[in-house]
Amino acid sequence: MRMVIKVGTSTLAYKTGKLNIRAFEELTKVIANLKNSGIEVILVSSGAIGMGVGKLGLSIKPDDIPTKQAAAAVGQSELMYMYDKYFGEYNHTVAQMLITANDFEDEEKHKNLTNTLARLLELQSLPIVNENDTVSTAELSIGDNDTLSALVAIDAGADILVLVSDIEGLYTSDPHKDKTAKLISVVENVDDVLSLGEGSVSVLGTGGMVTKLQAAKLVTEAGIDMFIANGSNPSALYDIAEGKAVGTKFLKKEK
Repeated sequence: MRMVIKVGTSTLAYKTGKLNIRAFEELTKVIANLKNSGIEVILVSSGAIGMGVGKLGLSIKPDDIPTKQAAAAVGQSELMYMYDKYFGEYNHTVAQMLITANDFEDEEKHKNLTNTLARLLELQSLPIVNENDTVSTAELSIGDNDTLSALVAIDAGADILVLVSDIEGLYTSDPHKDKTAKLISVVENVDDVLSLGEGSVSVLGTGGMVTKLQAAKLVTEAGIDMFIANGSNPSALYDIAEGKAVGTKFLKKEK
């Protein structure tokens, strides 16, 4: 099995931008154990700008591009240091891949990206992918890591994409605002639920339910199942790997 796991900023860091050490430890332990079981894992990790905000002592996420890019440069170093440290304790080698939209659009760069990703998996390393926020501009930006994870999953020929977030899954309405909202456990056709996506964004992140549904549409049409799962329970990844019901499952379209 080949699994792409996307982790959002809200799972990795507190609103202060400081690392959520407990969540980080639990998540890396589960992913390391999945790899030990023989599952190939690609991790798409947000958090560079958020952690940079904390590391630089900024009170809020910056609005201007230069400061965002500076925060990303600082935060990405910290993020990879922590991943290397924690996965290294379980004897797994990590590999950083920083990507822009141009790497998918340019034929030669896309080929190199795909080949590198495949070779890293053959070498049993753990690719950790993020958008290259330090150099990304409007022309080069993918925009959010939900979309990036979908593109990576398609490129890698993954079996499953899991979006680990701060919410249990897709609800009939926003559960933060509506206490009667109900979790939708299975979605057969993404087009039927696109209207449920609201562009709510976390304090440090860039995505929302809209981008998650767009990612679901991309991967399910490419024959890949997708899940939205709550990052507060990393062990749910075991259940997903074992085919159990977790969060919201978006069923792939049969080719």
